[in-house]
Amino acid sequence: MDDVPLHVVVFPWLAFGHMLPFLELSKSLAKRGHRISFLSTPRNIRRLPNIPPQIASLVDLVSLPLPKVDGLPEDAEATTDLPPPEVQYLKKAFDGLDEPFARFLQEVSPKPDWIIHDFCHHWISPIASRSKVPCAFFSIIPSSSLVFLGPPSEMKLGGLRRTPEQFTKPPEWISFPSSAAFRLHEARVFMEHYRDNASGFSDIQRLERIIQGCELVAIRSCKEFESDWLALLEELYEKKTVVPVGLLPPHVQERIEDVHTNTTGAAQVFEWLNGQTPGSVVYVALGSEAMLSVELMHELALGLELSEVPFVWALRKPAGMGAGDVEILPEGFEDRTRGLGVVAKGWIPQLSVLAHPSVGGFLTHCGWSSIIEGLQFGHALILLPLFVDQGLIARIMEEKKIGLEVPRNEEDGSFSKEGVAKAIRLIMVEEEAEPFRCKAGDLKEVFSDNGSQERYVDNFVRCLKNRREKQG
Repeated sequence: MDDVPLHVVVFPWLAFGHMLPFLELSKSLAKRGHRISFLSTPRNIRRLPNIPPQIASLVDLVSLPLPKVDGLPEDAEATTDLPPPEVQYLKKAFDGLDEPFARFLQEVSPKPDWIIHDFCHHWISPIASRSKVPCAFFSIIPSSSLVFLGPPSEMKLGGLRRTPEQFTKPPEWISFPSSAAFRLHEARVFMEHYRDNASGFSDIQRLERIIQGCELVAIRSCKEFESDWLALLEELYEKKTVVPVGLLPPHVQERIEDVHTNTTGAAQVFEWLNGQTPGSVVYVALGSEAMLSVELMHELALGLELSEVPFVWALRKPAGMGAGDVEILPEGFEDRTRGLGVVAKGWIPQLSVLAHPSVGGFLTHCGWSSIIEGLQFGHALILLPLFVDQGLIARIMEEKKIGLEVPRNEEDGSFSKEGVAKAIRLIMVEEEAEPFRCKAGDLKEVFSDNGSQERYVDNFVRCLKNRREKQG
């Protein structure tokens, strides 16, 4: 029985920041000979990176058409297609996939051994239980962020924390010194996740239900980086098995072949990078969903200019920001910085940019995937967290001396061009940069060591098989 390959259903939330880590995990399982049924909506399936040909026959991409709901544009199937206020309608439509998923589970053959799902699927556990298929929640955020949220009993506004101010200090269940907490402006925004939206559920309510309903919690993390947090999370989740699956660092070559490559823009970026001094360039990328006001976009741009540090800025305008590029950048910015830096509008291959020898630092919004990709190449970080758990991640990175935060106004989260420039120079050129660069360089061994990371996946597979053996 142990030699029989697993059949695993993999079902992420409809955000590319979730779908891509779920796809990396799927590929890791398929490389070990296990069959994967990867579920998403038709448009998202078409937008996924190509599966490597040697495992393509083991990864079945299954489309579940998204139901129509009022308020959701017809072609919107991922969070990147929507401005943040409209994502609630995507969640409402997503909940309409419960019956199509139940039919899929009844009809698919062979019967799945496991369902690996995301935080949004509050309805999945009862469906899986009827089919006698166990569920595993896969967290694409680090264990430190989950620990901050606390045990399931605290994932309600009836818990110990009911005001934004209470989220600005580490909670009492963190048993070791830590600076993991929100700034006041972050806490005010984060509390929206505790309130019901158009779907009738809050995000935290969804998370609480899936933790209660799953048998196993898989974390995109490793003990070399956050052993204390992983141990504490298992205590908080009591009877749940918590399994780190490793960091799942993506492979550069696979990403180079991504079908969405903007070849013209990418070629210009790499031609410019080839002419720069090794380690001299800061790469700037805030993701595709981060919303900064035009005023703060201007401060960021002027801070890059003021720093006089060579830069590549992947400027991806989020949905809902409006047409045209004029308002995003200060007047004359590109002319004044021509030669100093490159603004790449649209998609460029982030992993390939970070791998380039001219890049020496990374100004990031602190999404966990971006942090992993930056540290995979040993880059010190300039931290500009924008939403969800990114503020918590930024505190951990600064606590570990891996990066430095751009100074922000505690009340409204604003920042200045002077603060941006100072943070960039401190990480990239000043003498004070050395400890940050050394620590980030040391962590490159952890974040890029495919051998140790692969062992985490092997252990995860053993956990999945052990459950099947007990049931068999």
